[in-house]
Amino acid sequence: MFVKKLTVLFSICAAGFFATSLFALEVTEPAGAAHGYPGLCSINGKKVADGEFRQWVKNKRLHVIITYKFPDGEVYEEQTQLRQQPELIQEKWSWKESKDGKSQREFSADFVSGIATAHVREEKNQDVSGKINVEPGRTFAGFGFTIALSNLRKRLLNGEQVQLKAVGFSPFPTLSPQVVTVTISHGGLDRMRMSGRSLKGDRFIVHPEIFFLAKLFVDVPDTNIWLTNPAPAGFLRWEGPTVLPTDPLIRVDLVSGAQSGSAQPSGANSKR
Repeated sequence: MFVKKLTVLFSICAAGFFATSLFALEVTEPAGAAHGYPGLCSINGKKVADGEFRQWVKNKRLHVIITYKFPDGEVYEEQTQLRQQPELIQEKWSWKESKDGKSQREFSADFVSGIATAHVREEKNQDVSGKINVEPGRTFAGFGFTIALSNLRKRLLNGEQVQLKAVGFSPFPTLSPQVVTVTISHGGLDRMRMSGRSLKGDRFIVHPEIFFLAKLFVDVPDTNIWLTNPAPAGFLRWEGPTVLPTDPLIRVDLVSGAQSGSAQPSGANSKR
């Protein structure tokens, strides 16, 4: 991991605190059917793409598809599949970027076979496939982390920090799949404006644990995920790099609007 920049699609912060490890993630908040229209924004809050979110249960699996369409014909699509019984276990994840029907970048992870792949068309075509070390019930990617957080919420609000594994991709020196430990913690209760409304949510920090020498060469940003407050907790906002750590930071809001406001500490006590 020395000079490799890791993609960590939802990571964690653990400086000086005790982190609890899990061997299986208990399902405390089962997810069901949902349909919404989120907005993808730049990190400063300007909406750049309209999204559609679909979630349903079929054959005892939770399926999630999120699509973002840009005015210039570019399309992002994320797909996730998880099992919720007897524990929460992610089985599949993929991310695809295309423009005018032509693939630009594709990333995927099959948690059952332990194979991750990537295709990047930029500058020169890169196609890689590699074995990843998956710990069922502890290894997640993409929107799978939001589902995991909703089931960890009570523990995190009580001050625990939890270590999980995140699937990502290292762009240097060559594109390759990686699995890195991440630590998840509660960052506080915030308020933020979406589509003209002031909404409240709990912020959770996902921070990658990277070796000391690697930190001298790389800057892997944390990812922040907000869940609605009060319970039941659902997705509210996500901020982080698109896929690779060198990608621009973006924001995804549950409620789509022309402008999105930054999160500010609430400072108000609330029943959780």
